[in-house]
Amino acid sequence: MDNAKRLFDLVVSGVGLLGSLPLWGVIAVAIKREDGGPVFFRDPRVGQGAEIFTVLKFRTMVRDADSLFGPRQATEDDPRVTRVGRLLRATAMDELPQLWNIFRGDMSFVGPRALRPGEIEIRGSRFNVHGSTSKVQGSVAEAVTPLERIPGYSKRHAVQPGLTGIAQIFADRDIPSRQKFRYDLLYIRRRSFWLDVRLVAISFWVTFRGRWEVRGTKL
Repeated sequence: MDNAKRLFDLVVSGVGLLGSLPLWGVIAVAIKREDGGPVFFRDPRVGQGAEIFTVLKFRTMVRDADSLFGPRQATEDDPRVTRVGRLLRATAMDELPQLWNIFRGDMSFVGPRALRPGEIEIRGSRFNVHGSTSKVQGSVAEAVTPLERIPGYSKRHAVQPGLTGIAQIFADRDIPSRQKFRYDLLYIRRRSFWLDVRLVAISFWVTFRGRWEVRGTKL
C-alpha cells in the first residue's frame, strides 16, 4: 500500500507540475495585477509524525491578511479573499503549488488536511494561537479548545497529510474540528490504494464543477 501510494504520488505530482507550469504563469500574473502582492503563500503545517513542514500555495487573500485579521480558518464569503482568490479557491487551483510538497514527500494526494501548529478552536472557528488572538482576549466567555486536545487529533499524524481526502470532499467547511477528525479517522481505518484513486477522481470532478467552496452536503 505505502509503496504504491508513494509511486502514485511521485508520478502524478511530477506530471502535474510539468503540465501545469503554463497555468502557473497565468495565475501569477493575475495575482500580481490585482494588488501587486506576493504570488505565493507559505505557511508551517503539521505533517506525518507531527513533523513541521512548509506548505506552498497561491495567495488568495489580501496582503498581510493574518496580521490585519488574525490567522483563522477561511469561511464562505470570507472578506479577506480577493477576486482572483475566489476563483482559485472554487477550482482548487490555489493548491497547485502543493504538487511540489507532494513530490518532495511532505504530503500525499490523499490524507487528512495539514493543520497549522498551535491552532485553537473557538465555537467552531479556528485560529493560530501563535498569531493575533484579539478575538480570544476580547471574548473570555467563549470556549477555547486547542486542536491537540480534540479526540482524534494525534491519530491523524499516523499518515501523511493530503491535498484531498474524505473530510475535504464530504465535510462542510464550517463544521467543528471534532467532526472533521472523524472523517479523517475513517480514512485512516479504511485507507487503500484504490480508495485513494477514487477520492482523487472525485476531487477532479469537484474541481471541474468549480464547487470546492460549497462542498459537503451541498455537493
